[in-house]
Amino acid sequence: MIIGEIRRYLRDNNSIRVSRSLRDMAYKALQAKERLINKYSREPKIEEIAKELGEKKEDICMALDAIQDPVSLYEPVFHDGGDTLYVMDQISDEKNKDGKWIENIAVSQAMSHLPERERHILNLRFFEGKTQMEVSSEVGISQAQVSRLEKSALKHMRKYV
Repeated sequence: MIIGEIRRYLRDNNSIRVSRSLRDMAYKALQAKERLINKYSREPKIEEIAKELGEKKEDICMALDAIQDPVSLYEPVFHDGGDTLYVMDQISDEKNKDGKWIENIAVSQAMSHLPERERHILNLRFFEGKTQMEVSSEVGISQAQVSRLEKSALKHMRKYV
């Protein structure tokens, strides 16, 4: 009874709450991993663990990730007498890099130099993903005119980018 209360306390007062079923699956996956290591004398693949348990590999991955202890972004990864390398230094954000911000600002400023009609056409083409035919029917001009206006607008914008 005391051991049960200690387990309940540790489970309920953890910094990250993980469902009991997910935690059980993770522990079964770890046990299956040990069995497969003993059987094949190598590290098993996630697919092999999933097959052993009769589960989907995505569920196994999610369960194993769920039981990992959280790591601080300021956790030192490497220190060799010089500057310390932290976890935060190893993480990158591909979507929100500084270059993207600068490019977006440059494009916005260059578009502000265009007449309203050309700005609208470029917005429909490149930001809403419409074809030249769709833009021509929406604006009320021919596809050839859309093509010419688009080409001249892009040429005009290159001066400002």
